[in-house]
Amino acid sequence: MHWTRFLLAVVLSGLAATFTDWLFMGALFHKKYIATPEIWRIKPGESDTRSIMLSSLLGVLSSAVFLFFCVWAGIIFSHRATLYTSLLLWVAAPVPIIFSNIVWIKMHPLLGVSHSLGWLARFVVTGMIGNWLIH
Repeated sequence: MHWTRFLLAVVLSGLAATFTDWLFMGALFHKKYIATPEIWRIKPGESDTRSIMLSSLLGVLSSAVFLFFCVWAGIIFSHRATLYTSLLLWVAAPVPIIFSNIVWIKMHPLLGVSHSLGWLARFVVTGMIGNWLIH
């Protein structure tokens, strides 16, 4: 594996996923967050910059791990295999956690849908960028 290309793929997928995160986990159904302010750490009007930065760093880490898994498994060379892997890992990891949170936390179900779709978008974007750069 060419590590420079791998790191470039991680950085680019992290940047691209920042926009998909903003769309799915921030803008989509934004009013549903406001409906339950008591469950969020920050209060309305407080800065959420620190939380956004930490979430973004965790997202870049997840993109790196996903890309490394695809390279390790030898599927980075096939768009179809990368898409299937995106779907499988999405169903195996973020979907159950997010919907378990919906069951136990006073969170609107549409937020669960949007967060889940955001994770799927992250995996798909990361896989496609990895196919493009690492292949």
